[in-house]
Amino acid sequence: MEKCSRADRLALYVPKPDELGFRQKLLSDPATMAYNAPWFPPDGCVPFPESAWNSWYGRWIGHRPDRFYAYLRRLSDGAFVGEVDYRRSQENGWWDMGVVISAPLRGSGYGSQGLRLLLEQAFLTDGVPCLHNDFEITRAAACRIHQAAGFREVGRKDGVIHLELTQAEYLEK
Repeated sequence: MEKCSRADRLALYVPKPDELGFRQKLLSDPATMAYNAPWFPPDGCVPFPESAWNSWYGRWIGHRPDRFYAYLRRLSDGAFVGEVDYRRSQENGWWDMGVVISAPLRGSGYGSQGLRLLLEQAFLTDGVPCLHNDFEITRAAACRIHQAAGFREVGRKDGVIHLELTQAEYLEK
């Protein structure tokens, strides 16, 4: 797949309560959620019925800097291509984070862009002191984009790599 053009730049977009259909679509797509299969067998898909939207929205939206969630929206046509989030881990002193790109759009540069936008939101807007992410070592593309963004490896255990980036490290770049 070819890399995205300048016309395919992304922006963060915090959805409204009635715009969670894209999240529902992402979470129900076996190709997009395959990485999640060990925790949600058999295909990684996570139920997100419309009846759960208001409760989820109340927990996730409007709670910065403890929690942040947004869609990744393509500026050229307004299409949603993925989602990003971070949430405070009370027990660890960092904020866990995630980036999910719709499977058919992976490999086009959206993951790197989304991660950069999330870092700007976390470190420059919300003053988050440290972001952490972990995933299977076999997810080479995820490792590559995190390390290119400045994340450093802080450990490995049971086939999972642990990465983190502090606000100070981000600001030094």
